[in-house]
Amino acid sequence: MNLKKYFVRALHRLQKGPGYTYKELLVWYCDNTNTHGPKRIIKEGPKKKLIWFFLTLLFASLVFWQWGILINTYLSYNVTSSLSIGFKTMKFPAVTVCNANPFKYSEVKHLLRELDRLIEAALERILQPAPGNSSENTSPPLDLGLWHQIPLVLIDEHDKDNPVILDIFESNQTALGNQTAGGNQTEKKYKLAVKLCSHQGSNNCTYRNFTSAAQAVTEWYILQSTSILSKVPLHERIRMGYQAEDMILACLYGAEPCNYKNFTQIYHPDHGNCYIFNWGMDEEALNSSNPGAEFGLKLILDISQQDYIPYLSSAAGARLMLHQQKSFPFLKDQGIYAMAGTETSIGVLVDELERMGYPYSDCTMNGSDVPVKNLYSQYNTSYSIQACLRSCFQNHMIEICGCGHYMFPLPEGVNYCNNEDNPGWAYCYSSLRSSIRHRQICIDSCKETCNDTQYKMTISMADWPSEASEDWIFHILSYERDMSTNVTLDRNGIIKLNIYFQEYNYRTISESAATTIVWLLSSLGGQFGFWMGGSVLCLIEFGEIIIDSLWITVINVISWCKGLKQKRVQARYPDAPPTVSELVEAHTNLGFQHEDAGALPGDEALPPEPGTPPPNYDSLRVQPLDVLGPDSDAE
Repeated sequence: MNLKKYFVRALHRLQKGPGYTYKELLVWYCDNTNTHGPKRIIKEGPKKKLIWFFLTLLFASLVFWQWGILINTYLSYNVTSSLSIGFKTMKFPAVTVCNANPFKYSEVKHLLRELDRLIEAALERILQPAPGNSSENTSPPLDLGLWHQIPLVLIDEHDKDNPVILDIFESNQTALGNQTAGGNQTEKKYKLAVKLCSHQGSNNCTYRNFTSAAQAVTEWYILQSTSILSKVPLHERIRMGYQAEDMILACLYGAEPCNYKNFTQIYHPDHGNCYIFNWGMDEEALNSSNPGAEFGLKLILDISQQDYIPYLSSAAGARLMLHQQKSFPFLKDQGIYAMAGTETSIGVLVDELERMGYPYSDCTMNGSDVPVKNLYSQYNTSYSIQACLRSCFQNHMIEICGCGHYMFPLPEGVNYCNNEDNPGWAYCYSSLRSSIRHRQICIDSCKETCNDTQYKMTISMADWPSEASEDWIFHILSYERDMSTNVTLDRNGIIKLNIYFQEYNYRTISESAATTIVWLLSSLGGQFGFWMGGSVLCLIEFGEIIIDSLWITVINVISWCKGLKQKRVQARYPDAPPTVSELVEAHTNLGFQHEDAGALPGDEALPPEPGTPPPNYDSLRVQPLDVLGPDSDAE
């Protein structure tokens, strides 16, 4: 059977009951549906029919409006946070301790000598000693080339519309004295600033202003020392820092003794040599046997405050941080200070954060889906958002400034910035650090970790050692470290730390989906049932009428195409086809003459030419004609 005919007949067989027109289908649906309202439209009188039509349309609109709100709420992927409290034996956190001063001044003094002479001379001119008392008159000449790379300037703001910028070493000392010391101190209109230029001698400069000269001097010294120290090899910087055996005087974990060999050394650009206890890189992380101060970590540290760099580190003490195993310690962001001459007790509580991943939040499990290359992976540490933000900034620094900042790790093939090789690095760095656009790019690129552990600390301090016991304690500690009977330690360099779990209760803050597919289906059904009295079966009926409408549409399209084809055939053969009687009459007139009809006068039958075949009368036989067309289906 022809495939097209089979398809048309199949459509006819499928379309039963509702009828073959859209009007018949709609009437059939309203009469048979289980949804309230449509039945009343076709069964009530004209007035009620109009009222029920309006009510059905109104409530159907309300259903679709509520459905839109519910679906939009579900697709927003909101979360709810829940807090649960558990009790278990927990891993002791990794503890990182550093000195607030990154290097021993005795080890780096030869590198910073010219820098120290410059800042001392600048301070003398700022503080205005009496004429003739300046040390510049007796000291060797200053290396002003180092000064002009990143100079400190004095800004006179007596005239706010036209401030006067004075270079400290280029200005006359008497004139400078009139600017800085003249008049009432409450009316002073000057301030120090760091001048940063794209390159030396350029007019493309910016000024970092400070309200205090102390802040200006510290920032200027950090920039200059960064340029100097960036050229020192890493192993030399490690050697110039504080060594573990000198810094860690005593260690006790619970009832087990420990020493500096139980710590892992890393180099931190801000604090020099840092030492991590229980980092978990080479050995399994330690568990805490019990809560309480007696079962925690006890340390005695010597920070050797007398060997601090005077202009680089204005704070004295130890910098420490508690963090997860195999994570890099970002002490500048999350570390705390422990003051010299005190015993600092740190009670720890644990918060575990569990975030839901995509699409509920844009967090990452291990950083593999973050577009920023993690420069801290060279330490074999886990991903963190702090590592991502710093890596992103360093990548921008390398791309824009052509070199990397000393405070962040470097990718291969890139050097740290310094004044000789990169004269405008400080200007570029300052512009990049204050750029909101680049900062936002890094914030958008980096992601929070889905699972995180935070340590909440309760800190208390007391003087240590007491005046009554400091003599014998300092004697014992000095002998143990230096094998000397003389006291080599004092209160200004000794710190005692106690780190312990306050309790074994831990809090878990977890996220869960605020809306689920079950919530969505129940809410959709509730709205449909409330406004229209419908159910899932009503939706199936509605789907059925849509399918029936499609079948009717297909049948109508096929009928239209067939009619179009017949019109084309009629246009090709405009005359009507002959009837059977006409064909018979034509056959008789052409092939047969009446036997009684005589020949007309003068008409004589001519004999056939030799070799002429006799006439074939079968060719005039009537043939049946297909007047219905080749596509007709005669039943």
